[in-house]
Amino acid sequence: MPSDFNVFLIIISVIVTVAIFLVNVYVLVNYQHPDDKNQAYLPKIVVVLGLSLAQLSILMLPLDVANRKACTNSIVTGACNLTLPMKELWFSVYIINVVLVFFVIPFSMFFYESDMDYTPTQRAWSALQWCIVTAIVIGLVLGILYGLVGFVDFPVKRLESTVIPFPLSDPNSLFGALSADRPCVMAYNASDPAAHLRCSGWGVGTKREMWSLRTSFPVYVIALSTIAGSILFSIFGGVGIMSLPLDCIFGFLRRPQSLITRSEYVKKATDIAKRSKELNETAQALLKEERSGSKGRKWKKNVRLLQQELIYLEEDEAELAEVYPQGEEPELLWALTVLGYLGKLLFGIVGFIISLMWIVHIIVYLLIRPPATTFLNHVFIKLDEVFGLFGTGAFALFCFYLLLAVISGEMKVGLTFLVFTVHPMKWGGTLMSSFLFNVGLILLTSISVIQFCSTAFAVYAQETAIAEIFGHQLENLRGIKYLFRYKIFQVAFIALAFVTFLYYLGFGWRRQERRRRIVTHV
Repeated sequence: MPSDFNVFLIIISVIVTVAIFLVNVYVLVNYQHPDDKNQAYLPKIVVVLGLSLAQLSILMLPLDVANRKACTNSIVTGACNLTLPMKELWFSVYIINVVLVFFVIPFSMFFYESDMDYTPTQRAWSALQWCIVTAIVIGLVLGILYGLVGFVDFPVKRLESTVIPFPLSDPNSLFGALSADRPCVMAYNASDPAAHLRCSGWGVGTKREMWSLRTSFPVYVIALSTIAGSILFSIFGGVGIMSLPLDCIFGFLRRPQSLITRSEYVKKATDIAKRSKELNETAQALLKEERSGSKGRKWKKNVRLLQQELIYLEEDEAELAEVYPQGEEPELLWALTVLGYLGKLLFGIVGFIISLMWIVHIIVYLLIRPPATTFLNHVFIKLDEVFGLFGTGAFALFCFYLLLAVISGEMKVGLTFLVFTVHPMKWGGTLMSSFLFNVGLILLTSISVIQFCSTAFAVYAQETAIAEIFGHQLENLRGIKYLFRYKIFQVAFIALAFVTFLYYLGFGWRRQERRRRIVTHV
């Protein structure tokens, strides 16, 4: 393609990168807790870097496709003069991703949550000790696994045939006779006239073998990170693909219909104040038990339950402020509240359509063999024919939507089953520890989202650098290839999406009871 396309591709890449960094700085500034203003600079740098890396890695998928289109008229990829070295960029992004998830983010969290009475040097040394232990354990595990099973097993068919001398006196006598009954070029043997019918690539003598090659260490690290991320992705993504749009739709259906009177406001505010006092007493009791050194399973469960009740309390307080707006222009605030719920409904409807398209695509293209249709691959290709950025934009939209579904699923699973500490993102009230946790989750699952999208859109993203990394090596890696060969993660994703949809049909319309689920003594 013309060189101006290459220049345009580079300019767009630079503009998007700068824009993403600026947007993430804006998100950090507006979501951060007031206690973190003008301090905690290390976690803030890590948050901006991590969010930017996750978003850029998703956008690298359509960039990889666009980069390949620069040589769309070439016969093979190897003959292309590509604008960007995408394979090297992918390896760089993934190695940085792994370093951030397993080393930099844990260090930042340990540093941020360490005792404030320590000096910065003491806090850094305490956090570094944890990271050194983590690095040694991870390094040993990776080294042992790579040494034992770090191979790619390619199933191949061994073809054998005799050779004939060139040049031939009459080439047409051999090449012109090729047909379905005679697929090979073999010299005529007078003692065995039917020898050409027993070409090993055609007859019963075909041999199937396994061709093993040592994979590179970066690819192996990416593969194991993808497995860890795929486990979280199949759980959180499967739940979130339905909870993300349905929470918005049912939130609109359960919206407040009108403002309340002052007496009703006082009654509800008194109830919230009472619950707040009870939770404060419980928090003091849990703190006392922690200082005594008896932190068992029951204590951890009560901490997670306390956190859940605090989140519900804050949500009830926000809902009370909606139905009894205060200030100079309460009517304007109520109008904005109504518009906000309409926006939720619109996002929920659009999101539900995208979710259904994702589920249908996974079933008809990934789970059915052979695929019933290429579905979204065909849609993206047709959009590109209308305008080059339409297909690329739709491709990026569907991949980003999966990442949003993972975050929604993590919140839903965490609040419902209390299996881990939940870190909600709140406008003007998000601590750096919650920021770091969510950034780590986004980074870890972004690897799996990219692998999932490259597999789901293999037709649209064919012959790209990411297809070579994931399609050729990852799915044939010894020991883990069966997880991809038998579609374990895709099946789990669809199963959890179906269960979540049934859950919302049965209970989504009900308003949750959000109080007295925690004891006031420990």
